[in-house]
Amino acid sequence: MLELLLPPPVDPLWDLTEAYGADARPERLNLVLGVYRDQSGGTPVMAAVREAELRLAERSASKEYRGLSGNTAFNRAMLSMVLGTGGAAERAVAVQTVAGSGALRLLADLICRTRPGTTVWISDPAYVNHRPILEAAGLTVRTYGWLDAEGRADEAGLLRDLAQARRDDVVLLQGCCHNPTGVDPSPQTWEALAGLAASAGWVPFVDLAYHGLGDGLEADLAATRMLAERVPEMLIAISCSKNFGLYSDRTGCAVVLGSSRRSLQHVETALQNAARTLYSMPPEHGAAVVATVLEDDGLRALWRTELDAMRTRIEANRSGLARQLAALGRPVEAESLARQKGMFSMLPLSPRQMLRLRSGFAIYGTTAGRINIAGLPAERIACLAQGISAVLAEDAGRPESHGAQPAPAHHQ
Repeated sequence: MLELLLPPPVDPLWDLTEAYGADARPERLNLVLGVYRDQSGGTPVMAAVREAELRLAERSASKEYRGLSGNTAFNRAMLSMVLGTGGAAERAVAVQTVAGSGALRLLADLICRTRPGTTVWISDPAYVNHRPILEAAGLTVRTYGWLDAEGRADEAGLLRDLAQARRDDVVLLQGCCHNPTGVDPSPQTWEALAGLAASAGWVPFVDLAYHGLGDGLEADLAATRMLAERVPEMLIAISCSKNFGLYSDRTGCAVVLGSSRRSLQHVETALQNAARTLYSMPPEHGAAVVATVLEDDGLRALWRTELDAMRTRIEANRSGLARQLAALGRPVEAESLARQKGMFSMLPLSPRQMLRLRSGFAIYGTTAGRINIAGLPAERIACLAQGISAVLAEDAGRPESHGAQPAPAHHQ
């Protein structure tokens, strides 16, 4: 049997991470994986999370199975945090999942079981795992444009492309801090998207993985909440990896909104059945931590303070890199970076230039140009800016080096 197995494609992010680990240069810089790092280069456990873990340990609660929907207190907390109380939350169902990727897959399976062969639209470029997850669930994937030639949100192109989406198609939208570009639509474009979804009859599918790390928690959730109030049906995949720092605890939530409570009568069971065949039930620890934090006023306030501090550090890294690039005579590139938000930034470099950045300067980002701005030590900002400027200077005059755009989503 095994001799018939063809060589499968490697995961590009983990392949780069392995290459970084094998690089013996002491100055090497890893900006590949999307994890928050503090100034020392570590990924800290948030104080609110640590306190919640201590309280849970003191309770010594049973390790008995929670059930197919996971931790119900966590599910309620996710609905309250993302949708608020009342309104859209009253016509929503939530189940705990194995992180945000698990929520994406569970909801993709729900779509396929409900309407096999459904077309799901994703941005181009997109999060590296969007297409594989959707296609593995048996769905058809189409793309809509995201960036214009200057690296801004192509809002007119986005609306033009999605005008082709048909009734009952699904459109996957990142709720904030777009991965990999760091470029989000304006509030006016979000309003236009809501109107287009309502009139055309396609279903928004919102991926929420970075809320709190862009413009602040409430601002980052505004588009998702607006869509929930405007459309009859909606899907939301939520991750707690980034804003709670629970990367290895794999904590997420899948949310389905219907036109009424009655329309949801079979949804939770369908999600449970899908989960049963994928992973049976999700892990308890991270969900219990999040529920403990969000249900306690003091811990919730501490978490919000820590989250704001993380966001502030990310903003400082990005603005510092933009200033350094401007000082090196790269004002266009600096302006483009300064407009972005969230954990990731898209460098204005082609795949060949990113390879040169890696080979010549020991700086690791994805071939498509994405770097994890949240993993950049402050003392290395100048080094990164110099590397970017040097690579651009090397290619000055080459036609293919001008206006370099990110690679398509499936090439990242």
